[in-house]
Amino acid sequence: MDDMRTVLNLSLPPKTAQVIKRQAKKRGFTTTSEYLRFLLSLDTELISADELLRMSQQADRDYRAGKLKKFSSLAKFL
Repeated sequence: MDDMRTVLNLSLPPKTAQVIKRQAKKRGFTTTSEYLRFLLSLDTELISADELLRMSQQADRDYRAGKLKKFSSLAKFL
């Protein structure tokens, strides 16, 4: 990991800044920067609504083409 840091100024309403500070402390982060880096890392793992729609449409096509199996329960799958 690169030890160099860049300072990013962020303009927020006071109430929003208070929420961020409170959540960071509540979640056990030592700094708000650490908390915001954590949130950003979570965001990079999310998929967009468009991607989710595309995936569900592909799954539907695969199911209709007989490429997937339908199970009546999780127990039958396992």
